[in-house]
Amino acid sequence: MNLFAWIAAVIFFLQLPNPLFWLVVHPLAHFWRGRMRTAYITAVGVAWGAVTALLITFHGEIFRGEVPGKTEIGIGLLLIAFDLWLFGKVHRDLGTSRLIGKTEISGGGEVARTGIYSYIRHPRYAGMIASVAGACLLSATRLTWDVVVVWLLLVATVIALEERELRVRFGTAYEEYCQRVPRFLPLRLLARRK
Repeated sequence: MNLFAWIAAVIFFLQLPNPLFWLVVHPLAHFWRGRMRTAYITAVGVAWGAVTALLITFHGEIFRGEVPGKTEIGIGLLLIAFDLWLFGKVHRDLGTSRLIGKTEISGGGEVARTGIYSYIRHPRYAGMIASVAGACLLSATRLTWDVVVVWLLLVATVIALEERELRVRFGTAYEEYCQRVPRFLPLRLLARRK
């Protein structure tokens, strides 16, 4: 494997399990309350175990041997860098505990409305989508794009579950937030500022 395939492998390892993790946590949030350690062990084991097994099993089909073109490298690395930038913003605005889902499992917290969350509701998912697309450009095999289509469906499902859980937990406060702040692209907010 070349350097760019390794970068893609790291991104896939870090990002592809995330919707699986949240599919274990969000639908069962009430069940996990009071069982935080068990929730994390179960969710991490299911998510990273499954993705690691698939990456190892299909590594020959996922990662090509030749180096991608300069355009693919440039765009791919730029998308990954964008995710790192967004991740830094999210971490600054939420902190580690909220970022890893302790508030979902504990049932606490409040609606994040400042920083990057004043522009878009799901910056972490937007960043993950960007870096996974970047990793696909770096590995550039048909299978990676096929996997990402399924992964995007999982991400959409997780977002719907997360928003449903947030509406239950925060009620009208979250509903009002959704009315003001778009999911991914801050176009509506940028248009208002002109």
